[in-house]
Amino acid sequence: TGLDDFGGGAWRDHFRALLHAYDEESRLSEAGRQMVLGEIGGVLAARLACEAAWNRDPSVLRHEIRRPIFILGLPRSGTTALHFLLGQDPANQALEYWLAAAPRPRPPRETWQQEPAFQTAAQTIEWIYQTDPGLRAIHLLEADGPEECRHLFLQSFLDHTFDSNATIPSYTKYFEAQDMRPAYERHRDVLKLIGSPTPERRWVLKYPAHMRELDTLLEVYPDACIVQTHRDPVKVLPSICSLVTGWRSLYEGSADARAIGAWQLDLYASMIEHAMDVRARSSPAQFYDFSFRELISDPVAAIERMYAYFGIEASAGGSARMRAWIAANPQGKHGGHKYTLEQFGLAEGEIRGRFARYAERFGVEVESAAS
Repeated sequence: TGLDDFGGGAWRDHFRALLHAYDEESRLSEAGRQMVLGEIGGVLAARLACEAAWNRDPSVLRHEIRRPIFILGLPRSGTTALHFLLGQDPANQALEYWLAAAPRPRPPRETWQQEPAFQTAAQTIEWIYQTDPGLRAIHLLEADGPEECRHLFLQSFLDHTFDSNATIPSYTKYFEAQDMRPAYERHRDVLKLIGSPTPERRWVLKYPAHMRELDTLLEVYPDACIVQTHRDPVKVLPSICSLVTGWRSLYEGSADARAIGAWQLDLYASMIEHAMDVRARSSPAQFYDFSFRELISDPVAAIERMYAYFGIEASAGGSARMRAWIAANPQGKHGGHKYTLEQFGLAEGEIRGRFARYAERFGVEVESAAS
């Protein structure tokens, strides 16, 4: 990059803990090792680019991020579709995959195809889907489409992306003990950089792991609008496990499905419990809940109700663009996603027990096996 200022903070300690876990514990294949090396290089380059951009133009850090919408909830509960739909509203701005991986002030849309970083992102996604075609049906990735803001936490080397893709339990333990406030502050500042050409547009961000740090999120984004989706945990847990197993198999050649099942059950039950505790002591006006059923029955009407709740004026043409996206992306467009509880050592009774408080609090509907 020709740059050498990585910025301050404790990120080097986090980086060392990650590298130690990779060296001592991971089961990376040679292909997985090359993928990890490439990703780490990309993260370091992103840190350098952000520091250089802030130094060139410190004024971008004075922009305010007003009333961002954060989508959270269990994965596989409609969060991705909701994110893509809200990204159709011209009053909103989402974090595109290629800019999440290579942050910079967002250039005009007509120039993206010529950007080397955009081309790299598109090639990476295509390689993923060619290597495991089944992943396309599980999780939608597009270089110019909305992506989870997990990429911004990678710059602090504190995120579950790393231990989802490799068997590194010491890193998991280390990461979960860290103060995430500095990582969320960097998250905010990277968004200010990317959105600097259009600071007036509302940010729409999505990442289920925000449930784990909801109190920290609200400290850094005190006027955030929190949107939480809800679906039967018995339906979503094996789907989550299937996704993590697929990703980890890309890196390690295979994955211990039952170990992943136990980990994901505990991880998301703990996240949900923490988010509920934070909500109990926060203003109800900052939170809006979607059931999975209303998101699949008439998502645009559901979004319009959410806008009204938060006092957000729907932009001209926003709803029409959302309906056009739905027509172009019907459910099951990229094939079906098959899995069973038994694959991951999970039992319905155990899941219902761990999520009983959550299901009662939000009136989560029990879905049939065929739904």
